[in-house]
Amino acid sequence: MIKSVNNERVRKVVSYIQKSKARKEENVFVIEGMKMLREAPVLQVREAYVTEKFLDEASEEDKEILWRYGAETVTAEVMKKMADTRTPQGVLAVVSMYHYSEEEVLEGYKEMGNEKPLLLILENIQDPGNLGTMLRSSEGAGVTGVILSKGSADVYNPKVIRSTMGSIFRMPFMYVDNIASYVEKLSDRGIKTYAAHLKGKKNYDKFDYTKPTAFLIGNEGNGLSKETADAASEYVLIPMKGQVESMNAATSAAILTFEASRQRRK
Repeated sequence: MIKSVNNERVRKVVSYIQKSKARKEENVFVIEGMKMLREAPVLQVREAYVTEKFLDEASEEDKEILWRYGAETVTAEVMKKMADTRTPQGVLAVVSMYHYSEEEVLEGYKEMGNEKPLLLILENIQDPGNLGTMLRSSEGAGVTGVILSKGSADVYNPKVIRSTMGSIFRMPFMYVDNIASYVEKLSDRGIKTYAAHLKGKKNYDKFDYTKPTAFLIGNEGNGLSKETADAASEYVLIPMKGQVESMNAATSAAILTFEASRQRRK
């Protein structure tokens, strides 16, 4: 059992939680809770930690999973030190990062059993909760890949990971240097791109998304840059009532991708 918060392994986990650089150097990220550990692919899990209290109250199934990973028992104090949450769930694991190739992101729809790609393109999304929610809703809507600008939040930020609720294990993604240039590249591949924009002349539900499609969502405060918006095939408008001036980025992404999903179910 690890009892000291100054234990070397504990300090390393804390660095993975707090520093993007440490995560990248070791090629790992941290997940918390039994639900996330159950969903994690076996070969991705490097190490696991559990409190005595959790282990005493765990089901036989959960104990078997923890034993499979050789989970190290730690005190409640140590778990609190390692965890990113105020009230730790009692289980934490260090997991290997995912590295998707461009083809896996763009052509992954074939492996998913989809006939055509449905992509989500995110420019400078800053809020970790928003980003995690987008990955989760994307999986639910049948999005086949997510493309992010280098200025977006780190996918492996603990707050992003929590918000994905496990979708981080299944949603292919990649970062690109220049979103506008990449949008043009997608057009060359026959993928039509739609920018969520307040200057859109047609409502989002007036377009046909049954063909290869990509939606562009911009920064929470500033929206899409002019360069990126202009690179899109079309502007789409999400109509709003009342005095609302703009839509939450994650909400906009969900509205558009689920409309595409609805159309493709027909």
